[in-house]
Amino acid sequence: MSSFISSTSTVPEIAKVPRHIAMIMDGNGRWAKKRFLPRVAGHRKGLETVREMVRACIDLKVDYLTLFAFSSENWRRPADEVSFLMQLFIRAMQREVARMSDNNIRLKIVGRLDRFEPQLVELIEASQKYTENNTGLTLTIAADYGGRWDILQATNELIKSRGADVGVVSEEALAPFLAMAYAPEPDLFIRTGGEQRISNFLLWQLAYAELYFTDVLWPDFDTVALKQAIASYQSRERRFGRTSEQLVNA
Repeated sequence: MSSFISSTSTVPEIAKVPRHIAMIMDGNGRWAKKRFLPRVAGHRKGLETVREMVRACIDLKVDYLTLFAFSSENWRRPADEVSFLMQLFIRAMQREVARMSDNNIRLKIVGRLDRFEPQLVELIEASQKYTENNTGLTLTIAADYGGRWDILQATNELIKSRGADVGVVSEEALAPFLAMAYAPEPDLFIRTGGEQRISNFLLWQLAYAELYFTDVLWPDFDTVALKQAIASYQSRERRFGRTSEQLVNA
């Protein structure tokens, strides 16, 4: 079932704690380089941060956590690093899925699956199936994902569903075909590592998200840093096109 409420046509409910947090986990390689370690050591350490963020979001009553693990452009990285990331992904799911289920976490993977090895695709499908009935935190891993790909694939699926008579395409018609149709739009977007761009991540869904950028490298991003990001979010006026006076009156 879709959780789609368009922030461009309807003012969504504003909660003190973000219902949905989306993150770009940047800085693993630089963290390792600063310590004269291979880049893969940063990715291993970054996985520990993922575990901490999941625990913190559960404690803070966040409903959805979406992590950008591997973009459609990351295939351009050195082949040995890509291979390591794929193996790390496989091992993480093999080790973590049962623990996720024990903690009532629903796991979702979004992105293109056709470019992954069959073993990884099977693991992804089995892991999602294993946790699909859980009702706690929804943890989404965006892997081989790109925002433009998402919009294009949704458009193509909509055209397929309508046949020759495509007619007028509205947000409401397209939304159920987006990769994250099951989740509300993110309230808070966080990018670690000092870069200040969204890098083709959730282009449609981030339309009205509050953006937070930090110089902290992902392996060093902890619960305290997450709470600082949420405090920044809480200090902002979420107007969704309205004036400050309208908010006061409301």
